[in-house]
Amino acid sequence: MADIKTTTERSKNMAAIRSRDTKPEVFIRKQLFQRGYRYRIAPGTIPGHPDLYMPKYNLAIFIHGCFWHRHEGCKYAYTPKSRQEFWLKKFADNSRRDKEVQKLLKEKGIRLLVVWECAIRRANRADDDKLALMLNIEEMIHSEDPYREEGAK
Repeated sequence: MADIKTTTERSKNMAAIRSRDTKPEVFIRKQLFQRGYRYRIAPGTIPGHPDLYMPKYNLAIFIHGCFWHRHEGCKYAYTPKSRQEFWLKKFADNSRRDKEVQKLLKEKGIRLLVVWECAIRRANRADDDKLALMLNIEEMIHSEDPYREEGAK
């Protein structure tokens, strides 16, 4: 199936996609800050450059887009119909890199929390869901768990 955009339009569209300060990331930062938690934003000293790092809790937080990081079973993790070979390679590379980062963090003894975009979208729609998400995140912050994911499917 052919793309509905020209190559130039598609390039401009893709260039506008940010890797930092995304809406989901800012949402989580604001929620954590309001609850009194402090963090570092995208520290280069931590493997994988997590979106947030909480030194006091030795916790790296990644806010993953369901599309880019292939949230299994999620409606946002669709595969585009055009250039499927390119996209499948891109997604496989992203997944491989995510697994490598998880391994590096585990080796360094750094705990890991992955918050999926769909959970944040749901939290933005209802206060009950926002409270539930933040309670789950706070539970992870204060636990000894080495790894956890927060995401609605």
